[in-house]
Amino acid sequence: MAALVFSLLAVLVLAALPVLGAGAGMAGVFGTIVPYVAVGIFLVGFAKKVIGWAATPVPFSIPTTGGQQYSLPWIKNQPFDNPSTAGGTFVRMALEVLCFRSLFRNTSLDNRSDEGRVGYGSEKSLWLFSLMFHYTFLIVFVRHLRFFLEPVPMAVTGIEFVDSILQIGVPTLYLTDVFFITGITFLLLRRIFDSKVAYISLAADFFPLLLILAIAGTGVWMRYVAKVDVIAVKQLIMGLMTFKPEIPKNVDSLFYVHFFLVCVLWAYFPFSKLMHLGGIFLSPTRNLPNNTRMVHYTNPWNDPSVKCHSYADYEDDFREKMIECGLPVDKDA
Repeated sequence: MAALVFSLLAVLVLAALPVLGAGAGMAGVFGTIVPYVAVGIFLVGFAKKVIGWAATPVPFSIPTTGGQQYSLPWIKNQPFDNPSTAGGTFVRMALEVLCFRSLFRNTSLDNRSDEGRVGYGSEKSLWLFSLMFHYTFLIVFVRHLRFFLEPVPMAVTGIEFVDSILQIGVPTLYLTDVFFITGITFLLLRRIFDSKVAYISLAADFFPLLLILAIAGTGVWMRYVAKVDVIAVKQLIMGLMTFKPEIPKNVDSLFYVHFFLVCVLWAYFPFSKLMHLGGIFLSPTRNLPNNTRMVHYTNPWNDPSVKCHSYADYEDDFREKMIECGLPVDKDA
């Protein structure tokens, strides 16, 4: 659990920095300089990662498959789990990005020691809470656009209305706040208490979960408990958006904690496992069709001085012995 403790201490230290800084008269640094630097690091880092992945040669078709490959016409294949066409690959990518198709197949191991065997069963909790976390994260992100845009688009106000449709409490409870914290908490507790997952977990796995949980926690506390001045917050954000930054006097220090942690997340994003947001679209295990029976892939890094021994050459060398053994051959002679 050293990785967990280290990550927790790192988040606590990061949360303490803006409190100390704002108290020492450095509110301008945390309210203007830090967000610009964080966004710059995010944009440059994200672009560099994506360009690097896009420029990496992929000489072979290596998709991860989950069903029967297309072969003979009378053998039923799985066109979306094991696609051989561009259309099938697009559908598989859409199912993966929008529905987390691979996680839906997640299985759990049951060590049935009394029976002397190991069993496997379907396990949908990881899929459910991951889907919950990602979609509520998206909705929370869209909701926050009201601080960055003036006038606020109808799409944003519509999402806010649906999100608070139960009309619970004052201020109104957003359903996504509950589901978002539930989802991220499940993912964190799974890494802590599932012995198999905890064994392979590093600080790079715990830190983003704790950081996002801290961001969500401070955001919820500001809305429902501390109730910071949202007018002043929007004034600060709009100043950043128009490149005319100003620091309102009545901004609570808790906002600087929340805002600084968000900036840390933006800056950390391109160098973390969170980059699967962009990487999934460039992953050859997802974006390539499994058409190796129809298309010949040649490795561009093959040394031209090395003569390859093709199957046709192999059959020429051993055709008579293959026929004697009853093995099928492409040519009889």
